[in-house]
Amino acid sequence: MDAQGRGRADNIDPADQWVFNPNTGEYELRLSPSAAQSPVPGPRRPSSRDGGGATGGRTRQPAGQNRQSPRARGTDVPAPRSARRRGAEPEPPQGRRASRRPVKKKSTAKKVLLWTGGSMAFVLVAVTAAGYLYIKHLNDNITSVSDDGAGTGGFRKDEAINILLIGTDKRTGKGNEGYGDSGSVGHADTTILLHVSKDRSNATALSIPRDLIVDIPDCPTQQEDGSRKVIPGSRGVRFNTSLGQDDRTPSCTMRTVTELTGIKPDDFMVADFNAVKTLTEAVGGVEVCLAKDINDKDSHLKLSKGTHNISGEQALAFVRTRHSVGFGGDLSRIGLQQQFLSALMRKLKGNSTLSSPTKMLKLAEAGTKALTVDDKLDTIGKLKDLGLELGKLNPKNLTFTTVPVVDNPAEKVKSTVVLNGSKAPAVFEAIRNDVSFTDVKKKQKAARNAQAARLKGTKAPASEVRVRILNGGAAAGSAQAVLSWLQNDEGVTKSENAGNAPAPLGRTTLEYAPDQAAQARRLAAIMGLSGAAMKPGKSVTNSQGLPAMTLTLGRDFKGAGVPLTVPTKAPDVDKSTADKVKCAS
Repeated sequence: MDAQGRGRADNIDPADQWVFNPNTGEYELRLSPSAAQSPVPGPRRPSSRDGGGATGGRTRQPAGQNRQSPRARGTDVPAPRSARRRGAEPEPPQGRRASRRPVKKKSTAKKVLLWTGGSMAFVLVAVTAAGYLYIKHLNDNITSVSDDGAGTGGFRKDEAINILLIGTDKRTGKGNEGYGDSGSVGHADTTILLHVSKDRSNATALSIPRDLIVDIPDCPTQQEDGSRKVIPGSRGVRFNTSLGQDDRTPSCTMRTVTELTGIKPDDFMVADFNAVKTLTEAVGGVEVCLAKDINDKDSHLKLSKGTHNISGEQALAFVRTRHSVGFGGDLSRIGLQQQFLSALMRKLKGNSTLSSPTKMLKLAEAGTKALTVDDKLDTIGKLKDLGLELGKLNPKNLTFTTVPVVDNPAEKVKSTVVLNGSKAPAVFEAIRNDVSFTDVKKKQKAARNAQAARLKGTKAPASEVRVRILNGGAAAGSAQAVLSWLQNDEGVTKSENAGNAPAPLGRTTLEYAPDQAAQARRLAAIMGLSGAAMKPGKSVTNSQGLPAMTLTLGRDFKGAGVPLTVPTKAPDVDKSTADKVKCAS
């Protein structure tokens, strides 16, 4: 870890913090105080777990004073009578020799593995799933800021997941002031929209170039005093100014991504320079590959051609390098960052990491200190749940790609890019509709074939279609608009507006009983529904006491008469997968 930058200059190994408690006869974890991460722009949201103070309840001690130990803060492990003074070691029982390291700790490894489940799918969320052993301490490490209503309200276990990962260029932390632009407010220097499929069979990590010209919308933002302020938007500016510039917070980057792609993120995570250093040190470095020698004076990276294990400052230099690879710009650097994240993911999957309690403790400590998250992910429990969902992924089905762009035609000296109008919309549509960019397993292909089969067969006349319409996340008034369109334009007269659904849905669904399949096929044809939207189930009773289908309009609903068919194949774009090493050139 970056001990000096995190207030842990004594380099205490978490595995060496076990002490013997003579009252219980058990070994217990005694934690040292740790310093918090420098926050990203925006106030940290108070939470019930830490007292709800102006800074989220994390007490800032005056210089020279120490924070209380977990025992003094009220943890559920009583201090031994012989150890009332902070830091005092308990007296070993007569005839028994005390040790700082337990002789056996099989249960610790077992519990850690139970929490991490399968393989960790993506580094920035995966590391947080290791924090079972000292949840309260890890909760205190977490810094959170409001999403200001820009997200969906948090990820859901039964839906596709969209996480916005933001790396800032803020030079906070020991040793980072020497990288130039020391006064940076922390722009969105590296941004990845991570989409994980509903069935967890595949994922797409979409890099968004920092120099992409976009329109930044108005951003309602919570201030430190709890009040709200609308930060005016900007048209035709670099994407990276969606964070930091004009006091914009990560929620503004969220809104910009939604404006750009049509995809509304569930949550965000923000990492600064120290995150790269501490995470790579916690796992013992990651393996990267270069197709040529690199000596970049700007990033301080000097590596020979071939394979190298990098960590700490060298890892940070690797992800910051751009002048010595490709065309020497940000797009070339994105390739390095994708290779780095793939390597870190493979390292996390290795048995030497997941089976080692010491390494898992270091990962939990480093991960919770390194990240700033939105207020829907502000506890280790929530982060653990997310990590376990993403841990179901196979690396070969995690695709890295970049928003298709072209040079800005308005510039003589090319320094920015704009969307590739012929390719970018297809990429966004594929992600919105949960289409895999890799070939998934045979059973997933079989499921897609089964969905397509639901559309085949006889169709009932429109006059026989009986359906109740619910609004499950579409724009206000959508259910009534669809009802009017079906009755007046399409002849579906046996339809009714049933109000709002019990819970919002990401995608529009049509639920029907087996004997209503012909009706369902007719309604699907009228509305342009895909087989994935058709949900075999049971019928309901309408207001006249007759059996009816249920049409629930989700967040993907675009308006009455607008087809909701989805692409079945992702567009052909440059991409790589997390299970393969691609040497940078």
